[in-house]
Amino acid sequence: MCGIYLDYQSTSPVDQRVAEFAERYLYSDFGNPSALHSRGLAAKAVLEEARARVAELINAEGPETIVFTAGVSEANNLAIRGAAQRNAAKGKKLLASSIEHISVLNPMKDLKKGGFDLALVPVDSTGIIDLAALGGLLSKETVLTSVMYANSDIGTIEPIKEVSDLVHEKGLFLHVDATAAAGKIAMDVQKDGIDLLTLSSNDLYGPQGAGALYVRPGVRIQPVIFGGGQERGYRPGTENLYALAGFGEAARLAKQEKAEESLRLQAIRDGLIKEMLKIEESYLTGHPTRRLPHHASFRFSRIEGESILLTMDAMFNIQVSTGSACSSRTLEPSHVLLAIGLKHEEAHGSMVMTLGRHNNLDQIPAIVNAAKKTVERLRALSPL
Repeated sequence: MCGIYLDYQSTSPVDQRVAEFAERYLYSDFGNPSALHSRGLAAKAVLEEARARVAELINAEGPETIVFTAGVSEANNLAIRGAAQRNAAKGKKLLASSIEHISVLNPMKDLKKGGFDLALVPVDSTGIIDLAALGGLLSKETVLTSVMYANSDIGTIEPIKEVSDLVHEKGLFLHVDATAAAGKIAMDVQKDGIDLLTLSSNDLYGPQGAGALYVRPGVRIQPVIFGGGQERGYRPGTENLYALAGFGEAARLAKQEKAEESLRLQAIRDGLIKEMLKIEESYLTGHPTRRLPHHASFRFSRIEGESILLTMDAMFNIQVSTGSACSSRTLEPSHVLLAIGLKHEEAHGSMVMTLGRHNNLDQIPAIVNAAKKTVERLRALSPL
């Protein structure tokens, strides 16, 4: 399909090199990593190699800190429920930034039914967490705090090291959802003092249906589903060898190519932002500089984000987003945009462009022209 794809934060194509690397684990080199025969032992070796590659991407202490899951939503649930319930005797207070992904917020809200207390930490108008507010909310009963590395709706990168220092001074564990940031910016769980960190394969150009949870040595969590003893007992069920082998290869490539690719994407991002802001009543959302290198997000007055998405797609074959793909079906304004202080009508006019390997500088004029015509057309039709 021809066109311009600008929704890499929603899903990314599998890198051809990753597909070629992992394909054999669907057919000739298949095996159950728990089996004790030769095929099982070979599969186990492949799984452990993938685990090591993912650990290296985030500078984890070792492969044994990585627990594989069937996706990042499962990994977030395992981190949040597992840490909170395992350590409930130490405290039953939970904290999260007000702009966390729903796969973080919803498990925390559900834990409230079991007696946990949840407070949301505000952010400023660019999406940066309020460190003073965080410090004021933390206490010795705060068993888990969750702050994402970067936000997928607005691209803002959080001051994770400062957050970690505060959490460990006054609270217990820090969970970081790194889905949007992994492979895009430098990441070091040891230097940043992260206790639990979640990752997605597909956001690294790996297969869908694979995620990972980093668990710092010494941190205790409990499983949220039960079965066999796979993944150190934290995640039972036969591992998806194809997806996880691909995940490992995608992590290896991301570590190797991250610096050069991020600079390339940043140039496209900056060019898009410069030209898009020339459209009448257009505004950048998120931090102007402290943002992901592949992320450009805007809002437009007097029109709806869903209409922007559909018009860009139908008329110009350009795919964009209006926010998180996991919550877009509600047709409600992004909770992230509301949290940074936008009114409902302002938050509804959102458009998010996330870049990837198939984008280049030459596409900017076509993208901007399509966006300008879309905005003009929708405003002419709007009763506002």
